[in-house]
Amino acid sequence: MSNLETLKKELASSFNIDAFEFAQQFGDDAIVVPADNIIAVIRFLKEQGHFDFFVDLCGVDYPNRAKRFDVVYHLLNTKNARRVRLKVRLAEGESIDTLIGIFRGADWFEREAYDMFGIVFKGHPNLRRILTHHQFVGHPLRKDYEADRQQHCTSTLPIHFDNVGDERGDVLNDNFQPLNIGPSHPAMHGTLRVMAEMDGETIARAGVEIGYLHRCFEKMAETHPYNQVIPYTDRLNYCSAPMNNIGYCKTVEKILGVTIPPRAQALRIILAELSRIIDHHISVGTGALDLGALTGFFHMFTYRERVYDLFEKLCGARLTVSMTRVGGMAQDAPDGWFDLVLDFCKDMRAELDEFSALALDNKIFIKRTRGVLPVTAQDALAWGYTGPLLRASGVGMDLRKLQPYYGYDQLDFDIPVGTSGDIYDRYLVRVEEMRQSIRIIEQICKNVPSGDYTIRDKGIVLPEKKDVYGNIEGLMNHFMLIIKGLRPPIGDTYDATEAANGELGFYLVSDGSGNPYRLKVRPPCFPIYSSFPTVVKGGMIADAIATIASMNLIAGELDR
Repeated sequence: MSNLETLKKELASSFNIDAFEFAQQFGDDAIVVPADNIIAVIRFLKEQGHFDFFVDLCGVDYPNRAKRFDVVYHLLNTKNARRVRLKVRLAEGESIDTLIGIFRGADWFEREAYDMFGIVFKGHPNLRRILTHHQFVGHPLRKDYEADRQQHCTSTLPIHFDNVGDERGDVLNDNFQPLNIGPSHPAMHGTLRVMAEMDGETIARAGVEIGYLHRCFEKMAETHPYNQVIPYTDRLNYCSAPMNNIGYCKTVEKILGVTIPPRAQALRIILAELSRIIDHHISVGTGALDLGALTGFFHMFTYRERVYDLFEKLCGARLTVSMTRVGGMAQDAPDGWFDLVLDFCKDMRAELDEFSALALDNKIFIKRTRGVLPVTAQDALAWGYTGPLLRASGVGMDLRKLQPYYGYDQLDFDIPVGTSGDIYDRYLVRVEEMRQSIRIIEQICKNVPSGDYTIRDKGIVLPEKKDVYGNIEGLMNHFMLIIKGLRPPIGDTYDATEAANGELGFYLVSDGSGNPYRLKVRPPCFPIYSSFPTVVKGGMIADAIATIASMNLIAGELDR
């Protein structure tokens, strides 16, 4: 019996499922649920042990349908990697109950769906805009909102917080000192705003404001052919751009039903693990910098530049590389490139030992991070943490092991796990993950599969230039694919990879045309940052700065 059939049987024991719709498409289990039942169904699935982790929530607009909106939920079982997609159809003006009471990590996702589509979640205590400006008029991801429409927003909101119970977020407490940090502050990356009420140096209440780097990537994706979306993905987590390329292309390949060649898979693993190393360089190096340890920052960036040298030799670009294509890679590695990667791994291993002695064994660094504002495993799961932060809290979930892809299950590597979830454990996990990435890269580079670096489906991949300029068939193939674009079958799917900050997911809806009908990104640092006001409450202001650095918030990914 399939997982979907099992779910259908168990739901039938507790609900009248006559109005439910069960479907499996592109390997995904999906259930359409009436709006009145959705909260009870999700609670049932959680309490019965089917799905214990909230992954993502988003809206989709079908303006020609009587019930024009889909509200789409993705849930995961962290033990067996099973997933389910739940959908609710809503008409204009209809609302749906909030999911916060079951999964607190749904908080910001519901605000985003309200911001982008105007979908109202009853009972949400802070249902206001999150990515667009408070003066913004309309909902940008509705199909009737023109992609090139511009609005000028001018004012800044005063210090404010979330409503909690009877405590209003827009009313300040006269007993405390209000404090605004950022976005123009070195620790806020120029894109984050933290607000606090201070009782001496202790944070009595905290709030955050995001969206300063929001460019509506998902709207841009709807207005471009599939292959032209790839450069936009570079700008999500720009500290590890190839990982975004890989996650997006892997999702499109899933809906197309194609498997890329072994050599392309090997190249993607190498790029992903090199990206994980340089992303962790940013996190660990700048984290130490925010605590006053400047030397480590320069030390880490020296080796980060060496990875960029490898990227440049591979494709000519360093930061935003766009090296993958739907169906494989843009090009093969040049002669000797894998040997250069191995040389880097050898040097990098020694550098990590040196950095560990420099920062992680430093008494000041230890006193500033060990035991500071820890997050328990239970809270981390409830907030939707994934990646190094979840593992630092003691949960060893990693999609490379839980849901292996590209042959990760054939490689020998470990998943480092922390014990306390404090700031120190987050850096320990990241440093050890860099060591494990080196192990992975060395295994691949010493045994790179031969063969092509891309599939050769003429409806998906452009011909090589020698064919475009050398024969009429290649020329016509090029023209047709450029003009028509690749056209996935109608339907929707979700796919995810283990990126540097955690689960990077893409939910793709295809209407059979040359552009994505809807592309939703599940950014790993989005649910993590939503927990920040709760995590730092009661802590020292200096520890809040250390906390925000340890969360490795990348605004391109957070704001999209």
